[in-house]
Amino acid sequence: MTDTRERLVVVGGDAAGMSAASQARRLRTTDELEIVAFERGHFSSFSACGIPYWVGGDVDDRDRLIARTPEEHRSRGIDLRMRTEVTEIDVAAGRVRARNVDSGAESWTSYDKLVIATGARPIRPDMPGADAPGVHGVQTLDDGESLMESLARADGRRAVVVGAGYIGVEMAEALIRHGFEVTVVNRGTEPMSTLDPDMGRLVREAMEGLGVTMVGDAEVTKVLTGEDGRVRAVATEDAEYPADVVVLGIGVSPETALARAAGLPLGAHGGLLTDRAMRVRGHGNIWAGGDCVEVLDLVSGQYRYIPLGTHANKHGQVIGTNAGGGYATFPGVVGTAVSKVCDLEIARTGLREKDAQRVGLQFETVTIESTSRAGYYPGASPMTVKMLAERRTGRLLGVQIVGREGAAKRVDIAAVALTAGLTVEQMTALDLGYAPPFSPVWDPVLVAARKAASKVRGARG
Repeated sequence: MTDTRERLVVVGGDAAGMSAASQARRLRTTDELEIVAFERGHFSSFSACGIPYWVGGDVDDRDRLIARTPEEHRSRGIDLRMRTEVTEIDVAAGRVRARNVDSGAESWTSYDKLVIATGARPIRPDMPGADAPGVHGVQTLDDGESLMESLARADGRRAVVVGAGYIGVEMAEALIRHGFEVTVVNRGTEPMSTLDPDMGRLVREAMEGLGVTMVGDAEVTKVLTGEDGRVRAVATEDAEYPADVVVLGIGVSPETALARAAGLPLGAHGGLLTDRAMRVRGHGNIWAGGDCVEVLDLVSGQYRYIPLGTHANKHGQVIGTNAGGGYATFPGVVGTAVSKVCDLEIARTGLREKDAQRVGLQFETVTIESTSRAGYYPGASPMTVKMLAERRTGRLLGVQIVGREGAAKRVDIAAVALTAGLTVEQMTALDLGYAPPFSPVWDPVLVAARKAASKVRGARG
């Protein structure tokens, strides 16, 4: 009997890929649609964002980071093949070549519809010693397990984190909790390049208060190893920093080697280019989502590479709906992200000053100091809010917030305002919740909006 079902092939078994597979399965039965998914690692549907908190001890069990196991996916009618890496996409023939990582066996699988969700890979500097034992990226649960093993068997208690982005900052705190002396070596003057330097300075001061040694304006040029081949130090042009463990927190780049080899369209940042339905441009039966794609920035109007789990899960829902015969779109992002160092909360959305300058926008900036609660209420803590507004129109362009408890999630107010295209003047009239335990009578974001609106009016003359 001939199998007349369509076949959906998914490359990548994490957030975007398995969200797409699961959503497609909700819309189409196993009699209508066969779903085959390939994942080269040991785990599916896991939270990479949670790895620093598992390493740091906030999450006590690795398995709590797994949203759905391979067995659970299979029980829902998805043929998920673990430890199987797709090595080639033959677009013309509509098939993929896959290799079993453990046995080396290879086979071809045809598809009617294809989802590419290959994710991202940690950036490893092209320098001597970058692949030495004891040097770790932190992108998958396998990476996290390898790091945990290194921490347990390290002869000394010195760690170097290369890079001070989200992962670098979070891993520095996690390593401090493991009792390591931590040095962070960063190319920028201040940590968190997703913030403007004046706001990044607040993060550096908090990290130094935690006991982290911060080295700015420095680039690691090589990793030095001992007689056993393991890492013993990292070197910059000016100094060496002893290390028993090194964590790479430089960031990630889109994992698009497969797509490039298949001739699929890539953007300026190396990510796949898709339309609003998450279809790969020029290919009606191929979709892509997650950390391997570029996304439209709704504020600047340009495409950017912003790898976040929130986007990946939304991409997967959109892809699964479309691949399953429905209709959905992903309009774009405003670049919202939050993090923390100890009790210091860090948030940003929209454009930084250099982003606005790069796209030719004229803008005004304001920075205000406020508190998380009414000043007289116990537990009120300081908060710094920076806001950018377009000079001519007053349109909100971006917000950055650094403060203690209750600071970070206030960025969501700004994220909604950015998505809606509000001006800072319009923001001042937002009807936000107020009570002394939660906010001053004027929320800090609205205080910044009032100041920004006044500055915009002054700039207009």
